[in-house]
Amino acid sequence: MIRGMEQHMECIRGMITGNHTSVTHFILLGFADHPELSWGLFVVFLSCYLIALTGNLLIIFVTLADAALRTPMYFFLRNLSFLEISYTSVTLPKILANLVSEDRTISFLGCAMQMYFLLFLGGTECYLLAVMAYDRYVAICHPLRYPVLMNRRVYTGLAAASWLTNLLVLMGHIAAIFTLPFCGSNEINHFFCDVPPVMKLACGDTHRTEIAILLVALFFVLLPFMLILASYARIISTILKMPSAEGRQKTFSTCSSHLLVVTLFYGTACTMYLKPKSSHSPNSDKLIALLYSVVTPMLNPIIYSLRNKEVTGALRRLTEKNVLRHQDFLLHLWRLCYFCKFRKAL
Repeated sequence: MIRGMEQHMECIRGMITGNHTSVTHFILLGFADHPELSWGLFVVFLSCYLIALTGNLLIIFVTLADAALRTPMYFFLRNLSFLEISYTSVTLPKILANLVSEDRTISFLGCAMQMYFLLFLGGTECYLLAVMAYDRYVAICHPLRYPVLMNRRVYTGLAAASWLTNLLVLMGHIAAIFTLPFCGSNEINHFFCDVPPVMKLACGDTHRTEIAILLVALFFVLLPFMLILASYARIISTILKMPSAEGRQKTFSTCSSHLLVVTLFYGTACTMYLKPKSSHSPNSDKLIALLYSVVTPMLNPIIYSLRNKEVTGALRRLTEKNVLRHQDFLLHLWRLCYFCKFRKAL
C-alpha cells in the first residue's frame, strides 16, 4: 500500500512540475500582519499542541491498558485519537515554525502534500465518526446481537475502510488543484495549505475544479453525516421507548461524548468546505481553520475523559495501581536499607 501511495505521489509530482506555472513555492502569511503577537501565539499554539498530543496519547494508553475498555467502542476511540495526533502534526509544527521565523515559504510539492494529508485525515475522521455512530446504534438498538454484529472482524474492517476509502480518490483531487495555472501572487493568506486560500491564487477557468471539489466534499462530509443522522434517529427512537427515565439517561450518556465531538467537527467542516466560494473571507476562514485544526483535536480527549465514566474509572484504577506500586517500591527499599544497616551493626 505504501509503495502504491509513493507511486501515485510521484505521478502527481510529475503532473505538477509539468505544469507551465511561474510559482515554485508559496508563502504562508498566517499572522504576518501582527508580528508583535508572534511569540504570544507561539506559546498558545504550542500549549494547544502539547495538550492535544498528551490527551490523545493518554486515551490510547488507558484504553489499551484497561481490560474493561477493550471493546469495539474504545477500539474506534483509539483510532480517533491516533487520527487527531496525526491531524495536528500535519499543520501545527509548520504554524509554530512560521511564527518564530521570517522564512514562511513552503515548496509547491510540500504544499500539495500538506493539503493531501489534511484532507485525507479529515475525510477519514468523517467516516470514522459515522462508524462510531453505527457502533452505538447496534449497541443500543440490538444489544443482544451486538457481540455477533460487531465482532472483531467487523469492527476492524470498518476501521480499515474508514482509513482506506479516500486514500486514492484524494490523490486525483489534489492533482486537479495543483495542475491549475498559478501565474499571479504566491502568498497564501492562511496558516497552512487549505483548499479555499490556494484556489484563490489559481488563474484561468477553475469552474470544473470547483465542481469537483464540491462533489468530493459532499462524498466525504455530507454522506457520512447523513449516516450519522440515520443512526441517531434510530437511537433516539429506541431511547424514547424505554420505560424508565434513569434507563433513558444512562443509555443516552453512552452517546453524549460522541454526539458533542460530531457537532464540533461537522459544524466547522461544513462551514469551511460546503459554503459558496463568494462567501469565503480570509479572517473567517482563519478562525474556522483554528477551530478544526487546533481546538477540536485538543477538546476531543477532554470530552471523552470528563464525560465518560468508564474512561475516568479506568484512569482512577491506573492511578491507584501506580500509587500502590510506588508504595511497594518504597517499602522494599526501606526494608533493604534496614537489612543492610542491621548486618553492618552485627
